[in-house]
Amino acid sequence: MSEIVNLRTARKRKAREAAAKDAAANRSAYGQTKAEKQKRKAETDKAARDLDGKKRE
Repeated sequence: MSEIVNLRTARKRKAREAAAKDAAANRSAYGQTKAEKQKRKAETDKAARDLDGKKRE
């Protein structure tokens, strides 16, 4: 026989896992210091400038 599963608790567990995943993404996006944000922005700006410099007209 198979195991009996309570659908309500399974649904709640799934919602908790999804919330934990969203929380982890938010921690990585918003849990940075001002210096880290500036460094990341500078790196992306430099990458964009380098790419634009290598384009042909």
